Amino acid sequence: MKEDIRHQEFMERINRGEKIEATDWMPDEYRMLLIKFIHMHAVSEIMGAYPEKEWVPKAPNLRRKLAIMAKVQDEMGHGQLLLRVVEDLCKPLGKTREELIEDVYNSKVKFHNVFHMEARTWADAGLIGWLVDGAAIINQAALLETSYAPYARMLKRICAEESFHMQHGENIILALAMGTEQQREMLQESLNYWWESLLFFFGPKEISPAVERMLYYKIRVKTNEEQRQKFLDKYVPRILSIGLTIPDPKLRYDEEKKEWIYTEPDWEKFGRIVRFNEGPKSRERMELRRMAHEGQRWVREAMLRAREVSAV
Repeated sequence: MKEDIRHQEFMERINRGEKIEATDWMPDEYRMLLIKFIHMHAVSEIMGAYPEKEWVPKAPNLRRKLAIMAKVQDEMGHGQLLLRVVEDLCKPLGKTREELIEDVYNSKVKFHNVFHMEARTWADAGLIGWLVDGAAIINQAALLETSYAPYARMLKRICAEESFHMQHGENIILALAMGTEQQREMLQESLNYWWESLLFFFGPKEISPAVERMLYYKIRVKTNEEQRQKFLDKYVPRILSIGLTIPDPKLRYDEEKKEWIYTEPDWEKFGRIVRFNEGPKSRERMELRRMAHEGQRWVREAMLRAREVSAV
């Protein structure tokens, strides 16, 4: 009975629009949903740096090289900031940040489908910044209204930096769109390659039990389809305005329903990529993460030891 009363009071706070702090009492279900959701977000930020990291040594000039290097640094920083939020939530469970990172290459946590794909050309690198980061901003902007205060505060900084990443990608895309015929063809081919992944980025139309519970607790406030429709509203006109063809003959706006009609992606294929790490670069990038984490373990241990010694 006491737990029921506490849960009722907790939900009354959320429904009044109050934010929950890490030190507040929260239902176990709420905590576990937060851990799973923010952990995946954190890992996706870290793994999202890998497709563009590959283009740091291959960027066409020094200015582009410095810009994409700064973006990679930002993405890794976002991942660490979000892991700090998860770390606080995991304290009652006894799980450390080291273990949260190890979960990536031990296949215990999923990350977004787009970061399993290959960035084959410079156009791919630009399109990731423009449309993938654009999709991420739409998701993250809605999450600013989340009921969990530490997550909302962290997202303010992340959204601000992601907007620069999107502009960086847009700058690359516009340069290619105004370039040679070969560059425009490369750009169109890139859009063809990434389009289905972009639609899948927001997740299936059906509201899963986990999403339903996150909406109940106001961890999330928008459904997958609401977010996907917002993405299409914003970016379809922009894509068409630079002379690109969207690789979906069924794509149209239904004036009566006030929504976009589109060819649905192969949910089963992309589900396998995310659940079983069957993407073109999944295993390679997970191994790179393992090598980076394990190879730098001595540095982390030395820094922790130095801090212990200085405190004596």
